[in-house]
Amino acid sequence: MRPGVVASLLSVCVLGLLGAAPAPRAPVPVPLPARLADTGGGTQLLIAQAPDTSSTTGTVTWWDLRDGTWTQAGSAPARFGGKGLVEGNARTQGSDTTPTGLYDLPFAFGIEAAPAGTGISYRAVKESSWWCEDNASSSYNRWTDPLPGDCRASEAEHLSAYGTQYAYALVVGFNYHRPVRGRGAGIFLHVDGAGATAGCVSVPRDAMRRILRWVLPGAAPHIAMGTSSGVTGLSRY
Repeated sequence: MRPGVVASLLSVCVLGLLGAAPAPRAPVPVPLPARLADTGGGTQLLIAQAPDTSSTTGTVTWWDLRDGTWTQAGSAPARFGGKGLVEGNARTQGSDTTPTGLYDLPFAFGIEAAPAGTGISYRAVKESSWWCEDNASSSYNRWTDPLPGDCRASEAEHLSAYGTQYAYALVVGFNYHRPVRGRGAGIFLHVDGAGATAGCVSVPRDAMRRILRWVLPGAAPHIAMGTSSGVTGLSRY
């Protein structure tokens, strides 16, 4: 037998004894929250993500931080403003755009009773409940009950009139804590209506109920709203 043939047979025998070399492992995907510049410092995060600024649909996912690792707790299809998304600090009121950015979630509200297990503060909508969007009012971008004299009804949302959308809702802290007049008011995460929103983010009714049961005020929950890439990309937040 020629020496080369002997070497080949030996190689086969050695491989058979040692076993084939293991295939390289695929890299473990980095959870989306871990790729963001800021998550708000808490242990719960909602992410509303659209493909680009002209999109009116996308996804909402919600995440828990456990032992230093973000774990996805749920997901749902989402709708955005009828005119897409725009950088939050450049938004103008009445533009039908969803403001991008990272925001807290001050409280929840709804026409229907809070789902069992809801931990976040939940306000019941009454016939006298309004959200003031009048730039001239001292109650600009605030829940009011009843409508104050300096807030025109034509510049406010009568919350009880939106039986589908406001069955359940979470207030998004966009332009809320130090309101800038003309930037926009009444941005919520709420139940889907018939189509795109006027600037809010909406999800199916069952998803909204699941989110309300999931969110915990002690976890300092936030919502990051943005696109997959570009100037409004989520990696900025």
